Amino acid sequence: MTKFIIPLFLLISGSVFSQVAVGTSPESNNRWTFGGGIGLGFGSNSYFNLSATPRVGYKLTNDLEGGVLGSISWQKSNAYSSTMLGVGPFLNYYVARTFYLSANYQHYFINYKDKIYDYKANTNEDALYLGGGYMQRIGNNSYLQLGLMYNVLYKENESIFSSGLVPNIGFVVGL
Repeated sequence: MTKFIIPLFLLISGSVFSQVAVGTSPESNNRWTFGGGIGLGFGSNSYFNLSATPRVGYKLTNDLEGGVLGSISWQKSNAYSSTMLGVGPFLNYYVARTFYLSANYQHYFINYKDKIYDYKANTNEDALYLGGGYMQRIGNNSYLQLGLMYNVLYKENESIFSSGLVPNIGFVVGL
């Protein structure tokens, strides 16, 4: 499986950087932005996680952007499997195109199956992520974003998530 995933990741990364190189020039009046992130995880007990978070934004001002963010995640291990779909609005404020502050609300639809206890659940959960991070220019109007978010709606022992703290890495084209 690794022989399949690594070339796929490289192909997707190459596609993202290709789009970055031919993106609109900084002088363009296009106010739309596009981006997202891809996640891949491995762990003990045959744990595997694949996730994608596409986003579409609109520059309200030169430093303020609003839009819609989606997410999909597949997780599987010897003990459980789950699928999560999320959607919601986001708002980003950019500070000198070096740092950003972010808020996004996500409503998750979760399908969970515990293989040990033969338990299945279909549930929903809300998250309100607040945070920020650093931006690195990688093209004319394209950036790599590295940040940290916290789900202020997270409640220990009530949430499907293991923590309220979420690191994130993503790309944005159109800023």
